[in-house]
Amino acid sequence: MTWLATPAHARWLEQETDRLLAFGGPSAVPGRGFARLDEQGAPVDGPAELWITCRMTHVYSLGVLLGRPGSGALVDHGIAALDGLFRDREHGGWFAEVGHDGPLDADKAAYPHAFVVLAASSATAAGRPGARALLDEALAVSEQHFWDDEAGMAVESWDRTFTELDAYRGVNANMHTVEAYLAAADVTGHRVWLNRAVRVVERVVHGYARENHWRIPEHFDSAWQPDLEYNADAPAHPFRPYGATIGHWLEWARLTLHARAALTARGDVAPDWMLDDAVALFDASVAEGWDVDGAPGFVYTVDWAGAPVVRERMHWVVAEGIAAAAALHAATGDERFDTWYRTWWDYAALFLLDRDGGSWWHELGTDNRVSRTVWEGKADLYHAVQATLIPRLPLTPVLAPALAAGALDLA
Repeated sequence: MTWLATPAHARWLEQETDRLLAFGGPSAVPGRGFARLDEQGAPVDGPAELWITCRMTHVYSLGVLLGRPGSGALVDHGIAALDGLFRDREHGGWFAEVGHDGPLDADKAAYPHAFVVLAASSATAAGRPGARALLDEALAVSEQHFWDDEAGMAVESWDRTFTELDAYRGVNANMHTVEAYLAAADVTGHRVWLNRAVRVVERVVHGYARENHWRIPEHFDSAWQPDLEYNADAPAHPFRPYGATIGHWLEWARLTLHARAALTARGDVAPDWMLDDAVALFDASVAEGWDVDGAPGFVYTVDWAGAPVVRERMHWVVAEGIAAAAALHAATGDERFDTWYRTWWDYAALFLLDRDGGSWWHELGTDNRVSRTVWEGKADLYHAVQATLIPRLPLTPVLAPALAAGALDLA
């Protein structure tokens, strides 16, 4: 019997979900959204960041749908911050970063705006007050300012007034736009968001990834030509690292499967490449990312020949490996994906889960000891919580709508 079909393992996943949800509660700061956390779980004093507040609002929406007391107040706290602290009432959209005296980063970027859509979608699925109005507004902003219908992709960043568009284009923001659009499609029932998610997946996965030996280019110019040397002098950049990012191959593999399942559920015939490419991305991530430098763990990035560049092990990559393995097992029934699933949970339990301080260590070095080269403190709960839930949910609808539909395996 596979772990993915074992009731006892499902109970362990549920316990880990609850452990994470309990850890993250103190990150809610009055009037400031959700803060970063130190290694003991205390909020770190600093600017309020839109992407963290959105991700935690999404996570506690899942908590509401799981019936976890206290989660609703945390979701409402996040919605209040999105309606107040982060909102640009003059020009629309949301500020990326707000200090005690006002916005510190007034540019409007696709990455955090995608998380506004995700947070609002999940909060809507959870039935929280004000969530649907927020979702409608977030989708309108995405439609008007970030979606480039000719390219079938999202542009990256505007100035505060949505007047000047940055020439940089990025795949990371598009990956989270796919995630957000899939959630919006499930919550609203509007097919346009699924169609756009599929367009992005096809261009990135069946185009850029396939054309580059599954090493997905992350950085592009305004004509969507890859800039393969981008940030070569800053290879460990936390959001725009040089080279190809192993964890994103795993995320794209899973998102491709979610999109494929959504098409099938709506009566479409999903193209064969969606499963084939998801498997290829997964296999490439294992071949070039896992246990390639003498110790277990995923390296963070590789160069265009597949050699490791940044070798630190990020917690979120393991979480996405777990989720991708579960998704591929659900799509194929192939037991090798359950084997990888077990391998990565064993690794997480041995090295990443902090049983004393709580949550997961954010980053490990090549010796699998705690490292703080790229990230300090403890991460928001987004990746880890999803790794505990995706194995127990169908591929479609996505997380919050699936929980709202009663699709959780309650064995």
